[in-house]
Amino acid sequence: MAKRTRRTHSAIFKAKVALAALVGDRTLAELAQQYEVHPNQITEWKRQLADGAVNVFDKKGGSEPAVDLKVLHAKIGQLTLENDFLESALTRVGLLSAKK
Repeated sequence: MAKRTRRTHSAIFKAKVALAALVGDRTLAELAQQYEVHPNQITEWKRQLADGAVNVFDKKGGSEPAVDLKVLHAKIGQLTLENDFLESALTRVGLLSAKK
């Protein structure tokens, strides 16, 4: 008996099968036979669809904007330099004690 290779299904196919399962006009066994997938797989895709449906109606847009780390690191470096400069200047003037 030859081993079957693992199949990968597209997101469109998974959504179609999960929506057909949510409609409920056919049993899982009938859907599994029609789409040639295991009933447990259909149940999993149906659960994933139900869990992910919240993101469709999320008012935030679903994802956070991308953050440019180079800009943030440059700003941290600039602020550190300014703090060191001000600390040394205030220490020379005598407004800041040498001990912290």
